[in-house]
Amino acid sequence: MEDVHEKTEVTVQGIAASQGIAYGQIFVYVQNDVEVPSYQVETAKRIDEVARFDRALVVTRQQISKIKNEVEKNIGAEEAAIFDAHLMVLEDEALIGETIREFESTGRNIETCFHKVSSRYVQAFSEIDDEYLRERAGDLRDVAQRVLQNLLGQAENALNRLADQRIIVASDITPSDSATLDRTAALALVMDTGSRTSHAVIVARSMKVPAVVGVRNLTQRVKNGDWAIVDGYDGVVILNPSESTLFRYGTIQEKKKSFESRLLEVNRQPAVTLDGVAVSLLANIEKGDEVTKAKAYFAEGIGLYRTEFLFLSSARMPSEHEQFITYKGVVEAMAPQPVIIRTLDLGGDKPMMWKEDLFPKENNPFMGFRAIRFCLEHQDIFKEQLRAILRASAYGKVKLMYPMISGTEELLRANAVLDECRVELKARGVAFDEKLEVGAMIEIPSAAVTADLLAKECAFFSIGTNDLIQYLLAIDRVNDRIAHLYEPTHPAIIRTLKQIVDEAHRQNVPVGVCGEMAGDPVFAPLLLGLGMDSLSMSPAWLPAVKFLIRSMTIADAKALAAEALTLRSPKEIYARCDEFYRARVRMD
Repeated sequence: MEDVHEKTEVTVQGIAASQGIAYGQIFVYVQNDVEVPSYQVETAKRIDEVARFDRALVVTRQQISKIKNEVEKNIGAEEAAIFDAHLMVLEDEALIGETIREFESTGRNIETCFHKVSSRYVQAFSEIDDEYLRERAGDLRDVAQRVLQNLLGQAENALNRLADQRIIVASDITPSDSATLDRTAALALVMDTGSRTSHAVIVARSMKVPAVVGVRNLTQRVKNGDWAIVDGYDGVVILNPSESTLFRYGTIQEKKKSFESRLLEVNRQPAVTLDGVAVSLLANIEKGDEVTKAKAYFAEGIGLYRTEFLFLSSARMPSEHEQFITYKGVVEAMAPQPVIIRTLDLGGDKPMMWKEDLFPKENNPFMGFRAIRFCLEHQDIFKEQLRAILRASAYGKVKLMYPMISGTEELLRANAVLDECRVELKARGVAFDEKLEVGAMIEIPSAAVTADLLAKECAFFSIGTNDLIQYLLAIDRVNDRIAHLYEPTHPAIIRTLKQIVDEAHRQNVPVGVCGEMAGDPVFAPLLLGLGMDSLSMSPAWLPAVKFLIRSMTIADAKALAAEALTLRSPKEIYARCDEFYRARVRMD
């Protein structure tokens, strides 16, 4: 250990993914892709080849079911649900059917055909703009690797045989490998790639294991046995830490643990500022079963229910009744608190792979045939969803929201379709909320500029800051080369947010924020100072935001916003927001 400390200390910045601090030796995990042989199968043996494929699918299904059961027993049912997506891949008629058709047309061995088809699917999901859905490419890649390993008779890779406690450094970690981690041996996870929504990170959070992702090429810079500190709070990895750094981090770790306990305790209290202003804090969810987590973190409702996951995780188009059952489950679980259901944000960069004919190839899918544009073009799909949402509204407080609205014409067309659905349900004698509130996401510059016109037709606004920032600044937020230019505190963003709020409030239309900014306690005071009525975020972010709200006054937040509107650079505005945050949130 002493010789390590004689080396130069090096700090590497990544993305904080799972909170905590760990110190120990590194284990570099290298998972090689399966090498797939390619050969022609004799005609007489083709029936046997298909049977071999069927057997591999069955074995893979058994392996994943076993992993799911182990995760449910050792970690929890919510984390085990991760592997439902893996099992669904093995039931995907499109993936399996295309593999068989590829085999029948080419006569190449089934491994080659399956690898070709599954790789195309993985590539398509990898190009999706939405971070959560893009990470689902990892699900498909993981399952495909297992199927290929079983076809080739290879032993599965695993991280469940670590001989001693180690910090695991990898280029990437598959969901099934992360689920089989020995919890007593994994000190921390560090990945060259990945994001906060990758399954490895989700499992790490559940296991209370610190994780840092996006640490480029770290696997090539370290070796087994190197010593390091992993800081899952600030996204830092410190190689060869000095004695003074070790002491400092030991102190930080104790303060962080104490602070986290305070956050969870305060989270049970109402979100009320020091000057007595109540703030509505809501949760964003992707799937129905995430309601449990929203309630556990005391969310006051669902501010954004992204319904496209139901379509993208299915091997076929979900029926009106299937959608109704799913939405009804969420609404009943949250009642009497509100649930804002966003209509489909499908198309363009989020195509349904089994319905490729609906989604033409586009040069710029981020600004293409998607969301409300897709729905208005395919009104049969749109109406089934609208009827399902209307039916669910009879079981609690439902609000409906359209994504990617560019102006009043689209909004009025969407509302006309909604009115048709109301008439159809009445004719069927089906109950629904006659006073269902309808709102729009403000995430396109044209919608922001015409907020005064849209407010006349809306019951509420919800600002999607992720896309609004991307479009206003002409920054592709998933492009590594320019991601540093994606600045939420750019003066253009602050001024646009202020304009949206002012125009909406003139017509008594409430405005919420459901983008990433809402869940960042550094930005929350600025948003509230600009006049936002509610903030909606990932459930796990609620405690930190609520803690800050209970430590500040709205008067101070308004002063912060007023000052921000006078500043000229994003860095100046961010520094002022950070100063505001640090003055009110202390860990000691």
